[in-house]
Amino acid sequence: MSDQQALSQIYLDANATTPVLPKAAKAALSTMETMFGNPSSSHISGLQAKQVMDETRSKAGEVLGAGNGQVIFTSGATEGIQTGILSALCAARKKMQPGKNYSILYGATEHKAVPESLKHWNQVLEINATIKAIPVDEKGTLDYDFIAKEVPNALMICTMAVNNETGVYQDLNALEMVIRANNADVYWLVDCVQALGKRGLELAKTSIDYAPFSGHKLYAPKGIGFVYIRQGAPFTPFIAGGGQEGGLRSGTENLPGLAALNVIFDELQGNGDGVFASEGKLQLFRSQLALALKNAFPTVLFNHDFANSVPTTLNFAIPGFSSKEIMDLFDAANIRVSSGSACSSKVTRSFVLDAMGLPAWQSESAIRMSFGPAVTQQQIDQACDRIHHCAQALGHSCLLNATGSIDDKSQLQGLVQFKMGGSCTWLYADPLTKTAVIIDPLPELSKRLLTILQCQQLQLIAAIDTHGHADHQSGRVALAQQHLVQQHADHLGWPTEVTRVELNNQQFEAISIGDKYLLRVATPGHTDDSITIVLCEKEQLQLGELVPNYVFCGDLVLMGSLGRTNFSSSNTKQMYQSLKMLAQLVGQQSLLCPSHDYHNEFVTNFKAEASRNSLLNDVLTSEVSVEQFVKRKQDLDKNINDDIGEEIMCGAFTSACNKKQLQEYNAPELKAKLQANSQAKLIDIREPHEYALNHSQEFDVNVPLTRLTDFICQQQHDKSQELILVCRSGSRSQVAAQALSRLGFEHVGHLKGGYALSHTN
Repeated sequence: MSDQQALSQIYLDANATTPVLPKAAKAALSTMETMFGNPSSSHISGLQAKQVMDETRSKAGEVLGAGNGQVIFTSGATEGIQTGILSALCAARKKMQPGKNYSILYGATEHKAVPESLKHWNQVLEINATIKAIPVDEKGTLDYDFIAKEVPNALMICTMAVNNETGVYQDLNALEMVIRANNADVYWLVDCVQALGKRGLELAKTSIDYAPFSGHKLYAPKGIGFVYIRQGAPFTPFIAGGGQEGGLRSGTENLPGLAALNVIFDELQGNGDGVFASEGKLQLFRSQLALALKNAFPTVLFNHDFANSVPTTLNFAIPGFSSKEIMDLFDAANIRVSSGSACSSKVTRSFVLDAMGLPAWQSESAIRMSFGPAVTQQQIDQACDRIHHCAQALGHSCLLNATGSIDDKSQLQGLVQFKMGGSCTWLYADPLTKTAVIIDPLPELSKRLLTILQCQQLQLIAAIDTHGHADHQSGRVALAQQHLVQQHADHLGWPTEVTRVELNNQQFEAISIGDKYLLRVATPGHTDDSITIVLCEKEQLQLGELVPNYVFCGDLVLMGSLGRTNFSSSNTKQMYQSLKMLAQLVGQQSLLCPSHDYHNEFVTNFKAEASRNSLLNDVLTSEVSVEQFVKRKQDLDKNINDDIGEEIMCGAFTSACNKKQLQEYNAPELKAKLQANSQAKLIDIREPHEYALNHSQEFDVNVPLTRLTDFICQQQHDKSQELILVCRSGSRSQVAAQALSRLGFEHVGHLKGGYALSHTN
C-alpha cells in the first residue's frame, strides 16, 4: 500500500531481536566469500578462519571480564542455557544424598527457556528435585528471604541479569551475598542475554558459574551465541561429536556469525565506529519516549520502575485498551512494538507482570517498547511524532480525546462490540437522533464509552445489564452518573418510564431509539434476574410483528454452550422454559449477542448453536423433558473451569468449536482472483484508527472487527455474495471469516498473512 510504503519502519522491539549492524553484516558476508575455511583445518584457509575465531573469543573474554573462565561459542542463548543446566545438574546428581529432599530454584520472572529446561533435565536425569519459583516484589526484585530459606537445599539456582519484558535488572552483588552466605557450593546460572551492552559485566569477579548470551539481541545475526563457564565449574558437553571448541561443543563453528560478533565486541570496547550510545544518552531517549507516551495517552501506566530498569526498555499499559489494539495501532503507524516476550506470542497475560503483582488488566494490556544502543536521535524523534499521530488516530475513532490533523471523525452507526477478556459490551448508536444505548457495560470500558459518547455527541438513553454479573461489577453506575442522573431505573438499569407494547397477546416493556424499539423479555435461568433485550423494528412491532435486528441474550446462550446454572441465583428449570420461549419469539436466524465471547466468534443464532450443541437442539425440538434437561445441564456445568486467569467462566465448553475450511489467498492469488471476478467484495476489517493511519483504495469497504456483527446484520439478506477479508496480519481476517462461514455465508475467504505480507512479495 502506498501509505505504508511511504512510511519508514521504526523498529522498537529490540528485546525480541535486533537488525544486524551493517558493518557486522558486511564482516559476515566477507567471511563467507573470502575466509570460508574450516577453523579445524590445518591449511592456510583453516588457519585464517581459526584466527578470526580466536580473536573473537579473546574480545568476548574482555567484554565479559571472563578472566580465566571459558567462553564457548553456541548457536544462541537457549543452547547456552541447556549447557549450563546440564552441566550443573549432572555434577549435582553425583552429590545427592539418599533420602534428602532437594530443590532447584529459578526466578519467577525468568525467561521460559530456563524453567522449561530445568523441568526437562530434572526429569531426563531422574533427579526429581522440587522446582521452585523465587517470588519477586512489585519492582521485580527477587525475594532474598526466600532464597536464604530455600537455597541451602538447592542443587542449582537460576536468576536473570536483566528481564526481557520489563528491563528490570537484579543487583548481582547483593544476590551473590545472599546465595553464598547460605550455600557456598550451589551452582548458579545467570541469564545475561539482555544485559550485554546495557550493564557492566565482570563475571570473573563473581561466583556465577554459567552465563549464556545471544548475538541477535545485540545486532549480530541469529544463530550465534556464547556461554561463559567459570573456571573450575563442572562442565558436561551439550553437543558431542567432532570435538570442536576443545571438545566442549562439537559442530563446525559458525564463522560468519563469529566475524559479526567481532564487530559487535569492537563497538562495546569503544574500538568501532562509535554507533553505540552512552548509558546517559539512552536514559534521555527513554525519557523522551516516556514523555511522548504520557502526552499522547495521559492515562498511560508504566509497569516497572525506571530506577531499577535498563534504559532501553519501556513496558506500559493504557487503561481501556488491550495490548492487541495498541499493537495494531502502532503497526499501522509502522512502529514495531510487542505485547511481551516474542517467544510466547499466544499468551494473553504476562506471567512476568503477574509475578510482580500487577492487576490482571495491566498484565493483559501490556506493551513492550524496546530499543538497542545503536538507536539514533532521529529514530527516537520519529517514533515520538508517530506516537502523537497514533493518539490523533484514536481521536478519529473517538476512542481518545485527541486533537490533531486527523479531523474527520469516524461516525458510529449501528452496533459496536467491545471486549475485555471474554466479556462483551454492546453499544448501539442511532446517528439520526444522536442517541445511544449500552448493553452490559464493563467497568474497564467506562472511560472509553464516556469518551465515545462525548466525541460523537450522543445522548445516552439507557445503560442496561442483562443480569447481575458474578464475574465483574457493572460499569453502568459510572455511565449513569454522567448521562442518566435524572433517569429512574431498576437494579439492571432498565428505565421505569417505558412504552408498553402488545405482542402475541402479551405485554412487553419497550424503549424507543430512533426507528427501533428495545424490547425487554424476562429470561430467568442463568440468574433469577436475567433478561433478554431485543432491538427490533419499531413500525412492525406497533403492527404486532416482531422483526429483530439483535437479541442481547446475556448468558442464556453462549457461543458453543449455555450459561451456567450452578449459581445460588440460578434456576435450571427456568432456563429450559426461557430457551424455548425466546427461540419461538425471535426465530432461528436472529442474531444472538451474548455478554461473553470466549472464542472470538462475535455473534451467533439459534440455528448455528443447535447444530453443535446437542442439549440446546434437544430443548428446541422438545426431545428432552425439563427433568432430563436439569440432569444433563448439571453434568455440563461440572466441566466449568474457573481457573482460567481470574475470569469466572459463565459457561462450560466440552469440545472445541467447529471450524470450517476457509479459502485462503496469498497476495498473487488474491490479485488474480479480483481480476478474474469483479463481483468479489474485498473488505478491510481493521479498526477506523488503523485505517486512518494507513489505508488503500484497493478495498471496497472498511468493516472494523468491532462492527462485524453490524455488518453481518446488514448482509444477511445476501449470504451468497463472495467476501474476501483482509487485516494487518491475517489473524483477525481468519477469525472473522470463520464467524461469517459459521453463520451460513457461502463464499468467504481471507488474505493469509494480511497486508503485512502482501507487499513483501
